[in-house]
Amino acid sequence: MLQNTKTYTQVFLKAGPNYNQPDNYPIVWEHGRRNFALREEGLINIVAPVLDGGDLKGIVIFNAGLDQTRKIMEDDPSVQAGILVFEVYTIRSFPGDTLAE
Repeated sequence: MLQNTKTYTQVFLKAGPNYNQPDNYPIVWEHGRRNFALREEGLINIVAPVLDGGDLKGIVIFNAGLDQTRKIMEDDPSVQAGILVFEVYTIRSFPGDTLAE
């Protein structure tokens, strides 16, 4: 079965140094809008906000290589504003895997 897997890139989004600033809403809104656009382009497969109140704020699985994903994340408005920071990992999964409804 391993021969049927595909490489993806996983991003962990964590609270950055400016996470709790009161004027962050418009920047975070743009971050979300951008994620939907990347999803439309087929570059994002899964966006999963983390809701437990800890430093981990989201998990994103990209259908893109490591370097391209890093560049996409470096250009993210929330990252540029220091609201979020990210870690990037190469992962492997089966194409077509989905979340249960």
